[in-house]
Amino acid sequence: MFIMNENEISNRIIGISIEVHDALGPGLLESAYKECLYYKIAEAGFKVEKEKALSLVFENVKLECGYRIDLLVENKLVVEIKSVEALHDIHLAQTLTYLKLGKFKLGLLINFNVVKLKFGIKRVINGVLE
Repeated sequence: MFIMNENEISNRIIGISIEVHDALGPGLLESAYKECLYYKIAEAGFKVEKEKALSLVFENVKLECGYRIDLLVENKLVVEIKSVEALHDIHLAQTLTYLKLGKFKLGLLINFNVVKLKFGIKRVINGVLE
């Protein structure tokens, strides 16, 4: 069985995201994109979790603070979905928080409310936006 790394997974998820965007276009609610993307990722054979809860460990105490990753693919790739006029630093901060709390290497911050999805995709690697 071939195990994909984070970059290979992210490339496939970007392709699937573009398919979803091509079918739906901009202007829908974030929840609609999340459900469709979840469906298409699972259909492609990936293990995907929706609204994956993350705990915060503070002074050796595990706290449930309400952090939830939109989609977690293969327990490696964080996918944070937005449908906003523009991505802002707060969206990046949210994705970085998920990477840090879950000790993940790579995240995708995807804004579906754009004319062409390639302009709405940001890769976040070890705290760096690409």
